[in-house]
Amino acid sequence: MANLKSQIKRNRQNEKRRLRNRVYRGSARVAIKQARLALDAENVEEARTATMQAVSRLDKAAQKGVIHKKNAARRKGRLMKKLATIEKQAK
Repeated sequence: MANLKSQIKRNRQNEKRRLRNRVYRGSARVAIKQARLALDAENVEEARTATMQAVSRLDKAAQKGVIHKKNAARRKGRLMKKLATIEKQAK
C-alpha cells in the first residue's frame, strides 16, 4: 500500500485508466475474433463487414493509446490479407 499522498492519487488514476482502456481493448479483441470466425466460414459479405468492424475498433484503440499504432496496423494487415485471399477465391 502506498504511503505518499501523490502515489495514492496516482494509484486511483491508474485504476480509472485501466478500466477505461479495458473497454477499448476488449471490444477490439471481440471484433477481431468475430472477423476471424467470419473469414474462416468464407462468407465473403459477412467477412468483409466483420473485418471492417474490427479495423474500426483497432483504429479506435490505437487512437486512444490502448494499443500501439503499429500493433493495430499489423493486426489490420493480417485481417485484410486473409480477406483478400477469400475474395480472390470467391471470384
